Amino acid sequence: MTGRKLIPFLLVAFPAGLLAIGVTSMVNSHLQKAKGPQDPNEQVRLEAASLNQEPVSRETLERHIRILCETIGERHVGKMNQLEQAAFWIESSLGPTNLGYVVKREEYELASSFAENGKPHRVRNLVAELPGMALRDEIIIVGAHYDTVPGSPGANDNGSGVAALISIAQALAGEQQQRTIRFVAFANEEPPYFQTKEMGSWVHARGCAEREEKIVAMIAFDGLGYFTDEPNSQEVPPGLEGVFPKEGNFLAFVANENSRFLGDQAKRVFEGVSGIPAVGGVFPESIPGVGWSDHWSFWQEGFPAIMVTDTIPFRYEHYHKPTDTVDQLDMEQLEFVVKGLEEVIRSWANP
Repeated sequence: MTGRKLIPFLLVAFPAGLLAIGVTSMVNSHLQKAKGPQDPNEQVRLEAASLNQEPVSRETLERHIRILCETIGERHVGKMNQLEQAAFWIESSLGPTNLGYVVKREEYELASSFAENGKPHRVRNLVAELPGMALRDEIIIVGAHYDTVPGSPGANDNGSGVAALISIAQALAGEQQQRTIRFVAFANEEPPYFQTKEMGSWVHARGCAEREEKIVAMIAFDGLGYFTDEPNSQEVPPGLEGVFPKEGNFLAFVANENSRFLGDQAKRVFEGVSGIPAVGGVFPESIPGVGWSDHWSFWQEGFPAIMVTDTIPFRYEHYHKPTDTVDQLDMEQLEFVVKGLEEVIRSWANP
């Protein structure tokens, strides 16, 4: 399907166009300024009440992943149309005519990548917030990157993470939490932008630091959908012998020293509500895989952050390959994972 054909398709299948988003956002903003109540908690109630809530389900998770991986396909700067289509779909899914969030675009130029007209490519993060109440200035960031490596449709890496982000945003929509929850879909996590200042998550983390925002927690979803009980199916990185089981049936919670409390609490809450084994701890960045996602960007700015992952490169034979398709994933397990992570975020949002 060409880019010209896909955009009308998305407009029909997911009733949210850029014009509708922009107009609705401006109208809502003006109405809130003109008629907003004096009590800030009442304002929060009204903002939350307009959102469309729905529980996490495997059907919705699978639908999200199939749209990203089959309807859109690989998405990176080398296929700019698909990367933009993915951003448009995420914005539409979270936005006013679907889940009801006001979505902000965090656009930035790539100094290292240029379009045919000689101008730098522009990419964007998508940002949506559920405002908190008593602790509104304390922010929890839920993040997942939506790009892929060239040649891969990216079902697990990272369609599963994006699907989890959108599903949790929908599960929490309309509720009141004490802290603000910010959902961010990041561009450019994959090479050649990985661990550079053109990585979308580092752009956002730097902005948080410059604005002196109070980021109390950040959680990065990266590869959540592959689990197996096969003996010796889990590769164990050097330095983690005796920490990781030899069967790839667990979810890993990865923290640094500054994020120890977050990792411990997240693992404890997850184990209390999910039947999936969890492994976690504080690990040095020198161990392969420990800094391999968007949480790393927040570590660079001194914020507490953890990664949650099925350890994709150490278990998933389809990692960064054309075979990273929806049919490789365990949707039943993914549903349990996302429901468990929803409870982790609730616990953080209501200390």
